[in-house]
Amino acid sequence: MNKLGIKHIFFDLDHTLWDFDRNSMLAFRRMFEAYSIPVPLEDFIKVYEPINFEYWKMYREERIDKQGLRRGRFLDSFKPFGVTFSMEEIDTLATSYIDELPKDNYLFDGVTEMLDYLLYKGYEMHIITNGFEEVQHLKLRNSSIDHFFRTVTTSEEVGVKKPNPLVFYRALEKASAQPLESIMVGDTFEADILGAEEVGMHTLFFNYRKENPPAQYRVINRITDIKNHL
Repeated sequence: MNKLGIKHIFFDLDHTLWDFDRNSMLAFRRMFEAYSIPVPLEDFIKVYEPINFEYWKMYREERIDKQGLRRGRFLDSFKPFGVTFSMEEIDTLATSYIDELPKDNYLFDGVTEMLDYLLYKGYEMHIITNGFEEVQHLKLRNSSIDHFFRTVTTSEEVGVKKPNPLVFYRALEKASAQPLESIMVGDTFEADILGAEEVGMHTLFFNYRKENPPAQYRVINRITDIKNHL
């Protein structure tokens, strides 16, 4: 038995296992070339990333729907460059980006080896994600890690988003797991860590954005360091 009594490990996907920023950059590059968008890609990404983060926060908090997220982050990101698109064009670009996103599937360094190790040690592994249903399963398959996970729970499936406790309760139910024998590993403190803590799960914060979480929380700076906390 490991020191926490963990049997089930629940992972977030984007920015935790799947290198979202790298894959997103490649998807945008193809999209910009396909539609001859007259904006330097690197400059656009610097504007887009914090805007996208804020739109996902609004999406988690039910202040916007999926369409509002997909449209709003593009409309706001192109504004500083003086480039305007019709709503029909924005929808086309948003769809193109989502279609391109699962085509590149870089994982963070050491992820596959880590998952092999955890499987060898007998852990049951699962995914809990706020990402879009149709895209997240593609990412798992295309990156060849889908076989590691016994269950995948998406916010769209449940009808609410992390940190809503219903998402975690559904994931625990699907996994036939108890909270005290489960740990949530994720990069978004509010959604992953506080949400899982509320239902009684152990937590491990992957500090991808170099934040300053409260001292009482378990934190890793590399996803592969999870082995040091089990």
